[in-house]
Amino acid sequence: MALDEAWQERGRKWLEAGGLRPTRQRQVLAALLIGDGRDRHVTAESLHAACAETGDTVSLATVYNTLRAFCEAGLIREVTVDGRGSYFDTRTDDHPHFYWEDDGQLVDAPADELDIARLPPPPEGAAVARVDVVIRLRRR
Repeated sequence: MALDEAWQERGRKWLEAGGLRPTRQRQVLAALLIGDGRDRHVTAESLHAACAETGDTVSLATVYNTLRAFCEAGLIREVTVDGRGSYFDTRTDDHPHFYWEDDGQLVDAPADELDIARLPPPPEGAAVARVDVVIRLRRR
């Protein structure tokens, strides 16, 4: 499956907005992440597999390094669910997630229904950078 030209163009603009050099690998991964304009949650492994389906060759190490670069540029956010790995979210605003433990799927939860009344004060000399909310679910 070749990547649609519109997807590639959207990916190039996204990289430009993040101030990143548009290498071939970055362009392919950017197109896969945001080419269709939808928000998504990926693991490095799932993005690597999607890349292979396009016929493009990008090593898993390059996928990891590129995802880190995208995070540092503020284009995506890392969501850590457990010690086994991370998800990368193309939606960068503050919002909660549902994590389906049965199949390892991470999806957005409705932010307008989350109510955090208060947080404990941070230790002296520290400030809260952000609060990540992951609600773990199991099917009945």
